[in-house]
Order: sequence, then C-alpha cells, then structure tokens
Amino acid sequence: MDAMEKPPLRCSECDRETEHYNIFLSPTNEEKVVCWECLQREEKGFFAKRGFRREARHGDIPR
Repeated sequence: MDAMEKPPLRCSECDRETEHYNIFLSPTNEEKVVCWECLQREEKGFFAKRGFRREARHGDIPR
C-alpha cells in the first residue's frame, strides 16, 4: 500500500471526482479540494484578460 494513497474526492472548481488533488484551508477552517488540472490552469493564467500578451515574445523587453 502506498504511503500517499488518498481516497478520490470531488473538485470544488470543476466538480470532477479525482485522485490527484490538493486540499486548501480557508481562514474559517473550511476545506477546499482543488484537482491538479484546475491548479495548473490557474497557475498558467488561463483566465487572463483577453488583451493580455507577453511583450518579450515580440522583442520588447522591459528594463
């Protein structure tokens, strides 16, 4: 038996049942389950504003 084996839980963001997740605690001590896919999406800035672009890709490097 694996030491890190966790029971499958439902993600708070996408409502999928998954075995790969993180549990976050809020200041009011409420648990929030977030799957790895939702966490990656948030870290990549998937929901960035529509006009967002990286200037360095076009040769403009701010100094």
